[in-house]
Amino acid sequence: MKKNTAMKNKSARAVKGAKGRCGCGGAEERCWGRGAERIERVFGELAKVKEKAFIPFVTAGDPSLEVTEELILKMEAAGADIIELGIPFSDPMADGPTIQASSERALLQGVTIKKVLTLVKKVRRKSGIPIVLFGYYNPMFAYGLGKFAAEAKSAGVDGVLVVDLPPEESGELEVELRAAGLALVFLLTPVSDEKRMRLVAKKGSGFIYFVSLTGVTGARVKMKAHVAEHIKELRKYTKLPIGVGFGVSSPSQAAAIGAHADGVIVGSAIIDIIAKTSNKRKVLTEVGKFVASLKAVLRP
Repeated sequence: MKKNTAMKNKSARAVKGAKGRCGCGGAEERCWGRGAERIERVFGELAKVKEKAFIPFVTAGDPSLEVTEELILKMEAAGADIIELGIPFSDPMADGPTIQASSERALLQGVTIKKVLTLVKKVRRKSGIPIVLFGYYNPMFAYGLGKFAAEAKSAGVDGVLVVDLPPEESGELEVELRAAGLALVFLLTPVSDEKRMRLVAKKGSGFIYFVSLTGVTGARVKMKAHVAEHIKELRKYTKLPIGVGFGVSSPSQAAAIGAHADGVIVGSAIIDIIAKTSNKRKVLTEVGKFVASLKAVLRP
């Protein structure tokens, strides 16, 4: 049994370094290239073995950039399929207290976009796991969208998710990311209407991040039962993989979400472990165990 699981993981990992164009062959408007393709292929390979993607979130630089690098590698070894790497921001309005505090800790360490990209470069020397940068529009705009996209591509980033950038206003960043071959991941929520779902399906790439509840990020004890219904509705408009996050904090919740979604995204529960554990070795061990426990319920 362990051998079969290892082979499945190896199969999924192998495509993470794959190169080439996406399935549309460049004929469709939504062809994005390398980053989007690598993310979608990971989902595709997992689907072949009826396995769901596990996508952990950590804030770059919390508690330090060195530890973040080790955490990414540890989480991949524990079963993570894609990494969401947070760019710390002084006003993370979509995040709850846990991730807000992680941003504050990272900013106190002097973490900038430049340092986050340098971190990704270091990870790329050791791993091909897809990395999606998760952040807010203001720092990217101030950095320069063209410069940001080009340097993200050079660093080895696969995609970008901008929490406070609606698809209707994403044109400028979309152009730059498309030119760099990077995925642009959009959020949808339980209150998103048909028009918004169609627009995200048209403009997005890599996968769609479905927010399981309204409000800010943070671990919850109970998950809403309507998630399955929303995912079913969303599938009418898109063939993109659907990842679900916000509030997932236990294996039972991950299993419930994984029964309907293509991937499960967990952030605050991991940040909680980091915040409560001062010893680096213990942080890596505890996060690794937690990630492994969540990924285990997403396998067939």
